[in-house]
Amino acid sequence: MRQPISFSIVVLSAMITIGCSSSRHAFNPKQQFTVADLRSDYQLFRHILEESHPSLYWFTPKDSMDLYFDQGFARLNDSMDEVQFRNILSQVTSRIHCGHTTVKFSKRYSHYLDTLRQPVFPLSLKVWPDSMAVVANLNRKDLVLRRGTVITAINGRSTRQITDTLFSFLAGDGHILNGKYQTLSNRGTFGNIYRNVFGLSDHFTVNYIDTDRQEKQAVVPIFEPPPDTSRSRQAPSATRPRKPEKEEPRTVVLRGSRNVQIDTTLHSAYMTVNTFSRGQSLKSFFRRTFRVLKKNNIRHLVVDVRGNGGGDASNSTLLTRYLADKKFKLADSLYAVRRSSHYGKHIEMQPLYWLLTQFVTRKKSDGYYHLGYFERHYFKPKKRFHFDGDVYILIGGNSFSATTLFVKVLQGQPNVKVIGEETGGGAYGNTAWMIPDVTLPRTRLRFRLPKFRLVMDSSLVREGRGVMPDIMVPPSAESIRRGIDPKVDTVRKMILQKNGMVKQ
Repeated sequence: MRQPISFSIVVLSAMITIGCSSSRHAFNPKQQFTVADLRSDYQLFRHILEESHPSLYWFTPKDSMDLYFDQGFARLNDSMDEVQFRNILSQVTSRIHCGHTTVKFSKRYSHYLDTLRQPVFPLSLKVWPDSMAVVANLNRKDLVLRRGTVITAINGRSTRQITDTLFSFLAGDGHILNGKYQTLSNRGTFGNIYRNVFGLSDHFTVNYIDTDRQEKQAVVPIFEPPPDTSRSRQAPSATRPRKPEKEEPRTVVLRGSRNVQIDTTLHSAYMTVNTFSRGQSLKSFFRRTFRVLKKNNIRHLVVDVRGNGGGDASNSTLLTRYLADKKFKLADSLYAVRRSSHYGKHIEMQPLYWLLTQFVTRKKSDGYYHLGYFERHYFKPKKRFHFDGDVYILIGGNSFSATTLFVKVLQGQPNVKVIGEETGGGAYGNTAWMIPDVTLPRTRLRFRLPKFRLVMDSSLVREGRGVMPDIMVPPSAESIRRGIDPKVDTVRKMILQKNGMVKQ
């Protein structure tokens, strides 16, 4: 009996291997979708946003939004691949001015990109208004375009022309541009978006400012990743998938998402919180940290949330409670425009979201479904291990969503200073809370659909800006060249002054 079973397993394994291999090789990233398929998915995309997005017309009037929808549809007059279609959808969603409403490739295309070794734009850039500076150059033998070099044009397009074009494909809250500048500055993002919008060539003509402050030009080759030779080194019999590399210890991973450093000589601590997402043991981390701060008589606390894109509001609220000097509310209003959807089969976990809203929301006279708990509830400061010293919060364009809630509550408190650049998340509120993916049936492209609108301060909606720092510390080519962090440097000087170690 053993032999037939063994034989069956071998045959089954071979079938699975062949099937997976065929499926993998069958995927064509350049697959062209017909006009009919594109239009069908586009109409569904529009109908779902019009039906369920709570802030579709928050910053763009309906007649203008209708025009943008119509313009996008009018461009669907020929077959397209995923990249081309995604570009059109992204340009439409950028008009909503909601940073949580983004368009993603299909799962198969995303997997294809994850395993692909393709040529890439060689420069990582820090981008800010009217400026670009090199942060890294994959062409390591290039001695011209080094770290800190200011770029003025690429392939004949000025930096302003490039950013204006790329911005039209990026989602962002309200009228905040700093978030988009920061997105382009994040590792790998500029090159990816540049490829999708402008395409890649074998060489790039780059205008730059040299050390004599003269504008010059260099021809930069595209970067070709070295070939993956790991397969060729395997024995012929090694046809089974390799064991995954040993995962990083959880403590190392957690340290990258949140950590604290204490300097007893300056009676200060530097806390980095890069996410408020679940699964990061944040509650125990905060409890241990503030206990240690109390034990060591720490008087100055730096909280760096420049890299924090948000997450679970309960975690950001908990950190706020350790620092706030009075009770606070998260929202003046928090509501969804509807519970159900005519397009539920395309919306991820729609039955679960429907069930949850049945329990936690109530329909009010305005016709919306309000999550009343957060509209009414005041959170009180923590009594145990509460921090009463000086607090310095570092913010930037990546500070988004729940992070903005955290900063907004604390700004203006006498012992709190906010330092850095405008947050990427709106100071007025956001559109988030529950954000399922929607999958378009013909192309399999996906987009995020926020279910709730949260308003923190209705008086700030018209302005549509992020939280502005009390002390603005912008980037500079010089600080990039020297490899220094001007925001951290600013805070250190403030702490030294507080401790009487330097003259004011």
